[in-house]
Amino acid sequence: MSARVPFARLVPAEDRQAIEEAIARVVRSGWFVLGPEVEAFEAEFAAACGTSASVGVGNGTDAIALSLRALGIGPGDEVVTTPVSAAYTALAVMMTGARPVFADIDPRRLTLDPAAAESAIGSRTRALLPVHLYGQPADMPALAAVAEKHGLALVEDCCQAHLATCEGRPVGTWGAAAAFSFYPTKNLGALGDGGAIATGDLMLAERLKRLRNGGQSDRYHHAESGVNSRLDEMQAAILRARLPYLKRWTEARRASAARLRAAIRTADVTVPPEADPGHVYHLFPVLSIRREEFRNHLARAGIETLVHYPVPITRQPALASMNPASCPFADRVCEQVVSLPLHPAITPSETDAIQAAVNGFSEP
Repeated sequence: MSARVPFARLVPAEDRQAIEEAIARVVRSGWFVLGPEVEAFEAEFAAACGTSASVGVGNGTDAIALSLRALGIGPGDEVVTTPVSAAYTALAVMMTGARPVFADIDPRRLTLDPAAAESAIGSRTRALLPVHLYGQPADMPALAAVAEKHGLALVEDCCQAHLATCEGRPVGTWGAAAAFSFYPTKNLGALGDGGAIATGDLMLAERLKRLRNGGQSDRYHHAESGVNSRLDEMQAAILRARLPYLKRWTEARRASAARLRAAIRTADVTVPPEADPGHVYHLFPVLSIRREEFRNHLARAGIETLVHYPVPITRQPALASMNPASCPFADRVCEQVVSLPLHPAITPSETDAIQAAVNGFSEP
């Protein structure tokens, strides 16, 4: 049975003409890497984020790793982060040679718990790396206070949180640097991979531009060891075409989320609270202690669901050598979480179908 309510729609729609014009512009220009489209997008995206600079890179993972590297974090250092995220958050830390240290999540926000993060700080800790998970901002005032108290760098993983705010302040402006992903499913998605680092530190931005391009200070002169992680002109042009739609798309996500929140009433499914009105609903997660039965029930009603994330990072075999700490709240959430369809193009009739199917589920 095909889904009556698909989880996502990734084919360009209202932005199709703008994207096609952007692609044609790049093809006509004959310039495909680190050119005027990237420079223009970096300026436009920085303005949208409320920062003074942004640096386009190959993907969100590189955005995290390069941010840490630019801040001098590497082998022998530790970075405290969350166990509930895409594993790439922790893998990015490992790419620098540093060790990810995991602190449990706030069971309300599902993001890095500030008290648990502070308890995880050790003599080698150099940075905190909170993730604004599902579009819900982490508790940045508390985390910023912890970072300042212990003299730690604060790097934000904003890969799921374009235009989110925390207590009215944009995410990505609380720390030294912030990583964004433009993977096609993100709130601002490319038609391929892409990422950016937002920062208010212009000197840091200049170093990041060197590091993403092999450490070159100018062509063929490598001032330091860098990597090859460049946002290409085509994706930058596509992102420029889509950026003007982002605010309206974000409001559409919030409106659909509010509709679902108001309508879901079954006691057998828990909807995590909106901890801050700056939530941008990259995903709409709910919790069920009988997840597979719940998903099968929704599938029979034509509602497509996914799970973000079924395995906490602390239980990933790739992280076993890091000797991760136990994080019981994270374990519980990963056993129960289900993502319901929510995207800018979802219709009221589709959200009605979702809430009806959810409310029709009951535990035996």
